[in-house]
Amino acid sequence: MSSGGHQGGTCFRSLFTFIVTGGFVVLIYWAIFQPHHIHATVASAELTNLTVTNGTSHGAVSYTLAVRLNLYNPSLRVNIYYDTLDCELRLRGAWLGHANGTSPAEFYQRRKSSDEVKLEFAGTDVAVPGDAAADLEKDKRKGSVSLEVAVDARVRYRFSSIKIRQKPRIWCSLTILVRADGGGRLDSGDRCSVKY
Repeated sequence: MSSGGHQGGTCFRSLFTFIVTGGFVVLIYWAIFQPHHIHATVASAELTNLTVTNGTSHGAVSYTLAVRLNLYNPSLRVNIYYDTLDCELRLRGAWLGHANGTSPAEFYQRRKSSDEVKLEFAGTDVAVPGDAAADLEKDKRKGSVSLEVAVDARVRYRFSSIKIRQKPRIWCSLTILVRADGGGRLDSGDRCSVKY
């Protein structure tokens, strides 16, 4: 009976050593070739046809917004595949709509390079909470509106034949100067936050 327990202990030690060694190799590999976080900035934003209707319990917003987002891969050794970009527009946390289009929809980004993505949003009579509509109407009268763009990306980091999948979330705050006709432009360069 003692030889069976001895074989089980040896098998357990071998398995444990294999797992620890494998984990150590992965850790060293990751430390050497780790991808750096994506940097995102708003290159520009153009708002047209902004109208706000304010009711007692809820309001309605109509708009057209085009945003140019600059994505930079700071990594020295890792390339990035952008598989999907799911984008939405928000007003003080209230949902205004998904992007009608992203161009390009998916792309490959080499290391130490920058690519521009165009996001297009449009909405007609989008229901928003009354307080958000009232705040937007006040901001519009003052000549400046604040909107948020959220981008849920699905990316693959690639080094040689090894690929690692990630889902970073990009969050950009836009403050756009608006005219009386409901149009406005932002030439920014403001950095967006990126969280993994």
